[in-house]
Parts: sequence; C-alpha cells; structure tokens
Amino acid sequence: MSTQGRYTITAALPYTNGPIHIGHLAGVYVPADIYSRYLRITGNDVAFICGSDEHGAAIPMRAKKEGVSPQVIIDKYHAIIKKSFEDFGISFNNYSRTSAPIHHDTASEFFKKMYEDGKFVEETSEQLYDPEADQFLADRFVTGTCPKCGNEEAYGDQCENCGSSLNATDLINPKSTISGAEPILKQTKHWFLPLDQYEDFLKEWVLVGHKKDWKTNVYGQIKSWVDDGLRPRAVTRDLDWGIPVPVEGAEGKVLYVWFDAPIGYISSTKEWAAREGKDWEPYWKDKNTKLVHFIGKDNIVFHCIIFPSMLKAEGSYILPENVPANEFLNLEGNKLSTSKNWAVWLHEYLEEFPNQQDVLRYALTANAPETKDNDFTWKDFQARNNNELVAIFGNFINRVVVLTNKYYDGVVPTPSTFSEIDEQTLTELKAYPAVISSSIERYRFREASQELMNVARLGNKYLADEEPWKTIKTDEERTKTVMYVALQIASALTTLSEPFLPFTSKKLDTILAISSNNIETQWNEIASKDVLLPAGHKIEKGTLLFSKIEDIDIQKQLDKLEATKKANEAENKVVEPQKETATFDDFTKLDMRIGTIIEAEKMAKAKKLLVLKVDTGINVRTIVSGIAEHFTPEEIIGKKVTVLVNLAPRKLRGVESEGMILMTENPEGKIVFLNPDEDNVNPGAVVN
Repeated sequence: MSTQGRYTITAALPYTNGPIHIGHLAGVYVPADIYSRYLRITGNDVAFICGSDEHGAAIPMRAKKEGVSPQVIIDKYHAIIKKSFEDFGISFNNYSRTSAPIHHDTASEFFKKMYEDGKFVEETSEQLYDPEADQFLADRFVTGTCPKCGNEEAYGDQCENCGSSLNATDLINPKSTISGAEPILKQTKHWFLPLDQYEDFLKEWVLVGHKKDWKTNVYGQIKSWVDDGLRPRAVTRDLDWGIPVPVEGAEGKVLYVWFDAPIGYISSTKEWAAREGKDWEPYWKDKNTKLVHFIGKDNIVFHCIIFPSMLKAEGSYILPENVPANEFLNLEGNKLSTSKNWAVWLHEYLEEFPNQQDVLRYALTANAPETKDNDFTWKDFQARNNNELVAIFGNFINRVVVLTNKYYDGVVPTPSTFSEIDEQTLTELKAYPAVISSSIERYRFREASQELMNVARLGNKYLADEEPWKTIKTDEERTKTVMYVALQIASALTTLSEPFLPFTSKKLDTILAISSNNIETQWNEIASKDVLLPAGHKIEKGTLLFSKIEDIDIQKQLDKLEATKKANEAENKVVEPQKETATFDDFTKLDMRIGTIIEAEKMAKAKKLLVLKVDTGINVRTIVSGIAEHFTPEEIIGKKVTVLVNLAPRKLRGVESEGMILMTENPEGKIVFLNPDEDNVNPGAVVN
C-alpha cells in the first residue's frame, strides 16, 4: 500500500477546440482521478494538475472555420470542458489554461533560462510556406501522404493512421489546409532543442532504469524512437497565435505548442499553490516528490522524450516516475473523431443521464484500453450498469439497509458468537484493501475495479449463504451476527469505492450515517480494525444507489450515432464528375421508355445479376441487371421502371440483354430505381 508521500499527478491538457468525449475520459482523466483519489485517501500529499491547451494550431483552424477569433473558441470550450470535469467529479486540485498570464510568464522564463544556458541550437532552415495565404504553415495546416504508411491525410506533425511523429517537410505531396495551394519552401530562423544530445540520458533513464516498471507500450515506443536516432526539434514557430518568443530578433514567432503545453503543468501548479498559500517548488523540484503523467498513447513521445529532455536541460526539475499511457478507445467499432462528431460527449452524457456519473466511470474503467485499443458500446454500458452495479453492488447494499431497518429499526445489532464462515468472511474483507492497492499502484485500474466489485460479491454470497430473512424466524442471535458482518462489508465498500465511484461512496456514507457521526474508516484501517460500523450505531433509510437503464434509453443513443453516421456519409459523399458534353443530337438518339417488370429470377452462378422480363410497351424483352444484392426477384415483379430500349444488345454470361434499366444510389448507399410517377403512366410512355 502507498505510504505517505508527495505526488504531482498531471493529466494531459485537453485542446480547447471541442468538448471532452469518452475517449479522453477512458484514456486519461478517469484513471488519473482514480489514482489521485486513492493517494489522497491513503494519506498522501497530492497535487492533481491539469488545464486547457489553448495554443495548438487546431484552435485557429477551428476559429477560421467558424469565422470567429481564436479567443472566442478557447473561451467557449474552456468553459464547457472545465464545467464538464467539475460535474463529472474529476478531482483536480487545479484546472488552469495556457492563455493565463501566469502560464505565459512561466513558459517565457523556462525558454529564456534554456536560451541563456545555451541549450538551443539556432538555425535558418527551409519551412513550408503558403504562397497564396502569404504565411508560413504550422504543422496542422499541412496535410499530405505519410512517408511511413502511405496515409494520404497525414498532418504535418503526426500521422493519425500509423501514429508516427512527423515534420511537415517529411510529407509527400503536401497541401495547405488554408488555401489548398501546394506549399513552397522558404527560409526562416528558428531555435531547436537538440534531442540527439539527450539520447544517452534517455537510454539510461528509461531503457535501463524503467525497463521493468513502465508499461510495455510506452517502453516500446520510446525504444523505437531512440533506436531510430533522435533529431533536433524546433521549439519556435512562425505564427500569430501563441506565446511570443521572448528574445530579440524573434518578432512574429511564438513558442511551439509542444514546448509550451507541458510547461502548463508547472504554471497550473504555481496557480494552485499561490491560491492555497503553498510553495510550488517542492512539487516539481524535490527529489522525494513522485511525478506521474497520465496521457494517451499519442502523447508518449512528448512526455517521455521531449518534455523530460527539456526538464533535464533546464536542470532544476525532477523527472517523471511513471507515464502510464493508455491505448485508444473506439466507439461502436469506429475510431472516435471530434471533427466527424463520432463521439459520446461528456457534457451531453451528463444531461441525458443525470446523476449517473459513476455508471460511466465504472463502464469506462471496467473496459479501459490499458494494454490495447478497446471498444465502447452502449449495450456493454447498459450491461455493466444492470448486471454489475445494480445487480451486484446495489443489490447487496439495498438488502443490508432494508433488512437492518426492518429488523432493528436501523440500529446496528450487537453480534453474538462468530461462526467459522463469519470469521472467514471478515478475514477476506480485510485482505481487499491491499489487493486493490496493488492493482492501483501498478496502474491496473480495470483489474482494481473488478476487485472492488468482488467485495460486493463477497457480501452477496455471504447473505445468500446465511439467509438472515430465514434465520430471523428461528435464531434471532444468529441473525444479529449475520447482519452485523454484512454491515461491516457495507462500511468497507464506502471507503473502497471512493476512488472509483465517488458519488456512490458519498451516497453510501449518507445512508450509513458515517461522516455525520465521525466514524470514518481510513483505507488502511479496513485491514486492521475489527469494528468499522459499531453496534448501536443508527443508519438512515435506504435509497437505491443505481437504477436500471432501459433498452429505450440505449436505443436513443444508438439512433443518435446512426444519425451522425448518415450525416457524415452525406457530407463526404463523392459526387461523380460531369461526363463529356453531349450534343442535343446525341441526346435525341436515346430512347427511354417506361416499362413493367413481369418476371425476375436470379442468374445461375452469378451473385449480382438478375434476369428480368420487361414489358416496354414495344415488346417484352430480356434485360440482365446487376441488382441482385439489393433486391429479391419477388419484390420487383410488377414494378414500373425507366428503360433505355435502344441500347445495342449485349451477352452477359450467355444471356442476351436487350436494354438497360436506369438506377441511382440513395444517401445510404442503396441502389434504387429511377421511378416514374406511377399514376396513369403506362408501359411504352416516352421519357423526354
């Protein structure tokens, strides 16, 4: 179990170009919150730090798209994100923003110290420049083909298909996202962090020092980067949005966001410490402080190579003890996407599932993408709630509270002699804090959440085996002992659930009247105290901790996603380009008639073809049509269709086809007939 100490816990700064979604929560914020809450409840000094990242190129891109200033964008989304975190119960000690003066000052001072200590390399290099927009292009304003995997939509800083970190000049066939123009190379001066000079440090610190205690996905990515050879990386950019480079000759340049953003952890800590009357420096400079970064896998290079190299170069800061990066969470089989609105947005979830924060916390933790990409589905979310939170955790607490109020008017009974099963159950209960602690301290939050659920399972099994609702009629003393033991389990759950289910823990605390009577149990005391809820203590009436989520609630969410999918398909639908211009004489050669399908059958050994008999009004003819994957023969008999009747006959698999039925495709991708108005239109009518 954790011993008392000082911890600085950081959670990746979210970009303020959109709200928070479940991928962010599962990858970063829920595990970081569980860890921070656990450390606090076990007696540690914790600074849990975060804030909005407001200087990325995504901000002016969004601003340009919406026709507003970048300040409008960051103010809007900072407010949404901050409130969502608060309402969801993420227990940051401080949530700041990188547009704050304290951050500008901190980042500028950090840069100046490194600059004055000669830690940068000043170079004039060729950067991509948009000749039409008349500006240098930030990495996110350039797209092109990834040189490593061939993805044609890679950004200038990263390929989101293969995860490779890139420089804009690495892209094949680059294109400006501002004007669509092909960029040119133009000389400009910048300052670079010579990462190649830190290879030996990184090898010793990570590849040797953390080979056994860092996650394999993190270790592997670092090793790949270092083995491939590190190159100097620019710390400045030609932009008008960001923190101005604080040296002479740097007009029109700002600190590159990857340099300024992680310093946001430091400035946010300063802001918190000033508010609380604390000294911020021990949280970043005392070797006894443990620094832990919670991030997604796309941020590994920045937190495990670049930021540590910056801290090492500056010289006075501690290095992270661990960087437990998670993999990605997908949604209903597809990659989460802010730009495509393929997401479950936190602020919308809080509105649509009021007072059910812990349900989402639990579902995301139980299915956390800790070692591989995982998939969130609404059906699994429903099952986690109904089959585990309601049926196991909630059911146990409800039975204990209801029976205690029914048999003893809410007063904890005095036990008599403990049986072997009682002793065994209490012994098992005392073992759980250490088991859950072990999982949390190894960053196995999914495993820890299941061990918490096992405590509730222990209680349910105990009640099912001892059947107090039966013994109350035959052995009142035995019943008192059983209910006393069950109440000890319920009390332990109040403490053990706090990191995972903070709202539930608070409800349970109220029901059991724990805090109101100053009988709180500390995490470590569950293993050592014989009495958690004393005899004679009076609990309150029960309220349900969790409620069943109905199919109709889940279907609403699935319908919402389906609407998003259709909107994306419609928006991204590629319209066939216009064909070569036809003359009026060309058009008059086409003879299109209304026909009726009178027979239809599948062509043997052909998956896509139907053989049709069509009454064209001129005659009945055979037409072979490739529509078998969209229609059955039975459903199209009697259907009126538009037929090109003077098309030269053509043999298809030995059957002569005498014409063509005109078709199109609807927004869902289904082939449909070009149908005439069927009222009073007869076969043979000419289409003009």
